[in-house]
Amino acid sequence: MDWFWSNTEMISRLTALHLFQAVVPLLLGLLIAVPLAQFARLHRFAGGAILGSSAILYTIPSLALFVLLPVILGTRVLDITNVVVALTIYAVALLVRSTVDALNSVDDDVRQAATAMGYRPLRRFFAVDLPLSLPVLFAGLRVISVSNMSLVSVGALLGIDSLGRLFMDGLYRNFPTEIVIGIALILLLALVLDLVLVLAQRLLTPWSRAVKRGGPKLPLNTVEARTAAG
Repeated sequence: MDWFWSNTEMISRLTALHLFQAVVPLLLGLLIAVPLAQFARLHRFAGGAILGSSAILYTIPSLALFVLLPVILGTRVLDITNVVVALTIYAVALLVRSTVDALNSVDDDVRQAATAMGYRPLRRFFAVDLPLSLPVLFAGLRVISVSNMSLVSVGALLGIDSLGRLFMDGLYRNFPTEIVIGIALILLLALVLDLVLVLAQRLLTPWSRAVKRGGPKLPLNTVEARTAAG
């Protein structure tokens, strides 16, 4: 552990870079995937093409995508941007399908009740559909967060700084300590991010805790909509 304590500044920097490259694509992927999923759900024909394309995107090898992106983006430079864009593509590819499933999990009776209350489609989406789909949506986010933590390391093969650099240095120097520390820190980051998502889900879905205590099963606005519909 002497090596760890004598290199804490470098390790802290690599940890921050690794976390940035894993979290930003997750947030960007969510912002892109939610409207795409809603469009796919409402337009079945286009939805099939969207879901099919997202499945194909995820089959692209990560290393190949990292290498190709500078050419596609016109930068000709390998840097953090390539990792962020590549992982955003993967996040969207996975999230579109899981978000469609999440939105489809909302009871149609609830949607009809909200419509009867006078909710227009956009308001109903943000006030009813999206909140009720969060438990399923967060399940997908948790899977992707772990995947991103792992994939960020691939960028180290191309000289992009992250905790994956510890793997490369440890391999070249035949120094297993670096490799073990790199793996341990990535596992720790994945665990912390997963806990953050669990806490976020609990804060955004307070009615789910009420269900366990025998309270109301739906958010207030949804209960009102169902009541008004008779």
